[in-house]
Amino acid sequence: MNRTLLSAAGLGLAASLAWTSPALAYIGPGAGLSLLGALWGVVAAVAAALLFLLIWPLRRLMKRRRTSPAAAAPQRNLEAKSADKTYYD
Repeated sequence: MNRTLLSAAGLGLAASLAWTSPALAYIGPGAGLSLLGALWGVVAAVAAALLFLLIWPLRRLMKRRRTSPAAAAPQRNLEAKSADKTYYD
């Protein structure tokens, strides 16, 4: 781009920002509280997701430690045998 074009755009932006007047708008306490509530909800959701991601491998490790492969094998065989049986009334 041309240096004069950039300087003209910068001068126009500065002039438009210098001539602004205050908005004289009022935001009540209800809008602020609802904004804070939404913000805390997002923060809590992100924190819960991160906590879940950090705890998930530990839970899997504890579950594997609780059920050893030798203890789980007979239970699987019983389930397979009971699935083959059919009962009639």
